[in-house]
Amino acid sequence: MNIGEFQLRNGRLMGSIATRTIDLPHLGLRPIESENDRAPIYEIVALNVGNRWVQIGALWEAVARNTTGEAFLQGSIDDPSLPEPLPIALFGTEQEGLRVAWRRPQRRDDFGSATRTGRRDYEGGSEGSAGGGFGDSTADGDGSLSGSLGEELDDEIAF
Repeated sequence: MNIGEFQLRNGRLMGSIATRTIDLPHLGLRPIESENDRAPIYEIVALNVGNRWVQIGALWEAVARNTTGEAFLQGSIDDPSLPEPLPIALFGTEQEGLRVAWRRPQRRDDFGSATRTGRRDYEGGSEGSAGGGFGDSTADGDGSLSGSLGEELDDEIAF
């Protein structure tokens, strides 16, 4: 989804970004000169309420992973007033203008896939597995501790 654009004005890349809840009407891209390959290409700056330019993000050069191999800029805008960083990508050229695109990032499932490969039998894991992902159970079929574990526990709590 396109949410803004940057154009060359008096030798500077100036633009805006607007969504339903964000309105950044005065933005600039300030080139960064660095020898470091990992340094961003541009700082994203905005006019604050005191009419001063403040950095709110950065852009790095990236290359599309498709067959075109198109170069574009990617980065994010962040500010304490935002609930979370806004990831953006800029497409086009400095001479023709840069379109600002936004795409909701796909959330990673830190706990693993929700896709089940087999029926869970709760007696030692999934079908075709040896014990499942959390190890063997310490409970018998009736819910009591299995084996010698029940004999090792002392239920008394000293006060």
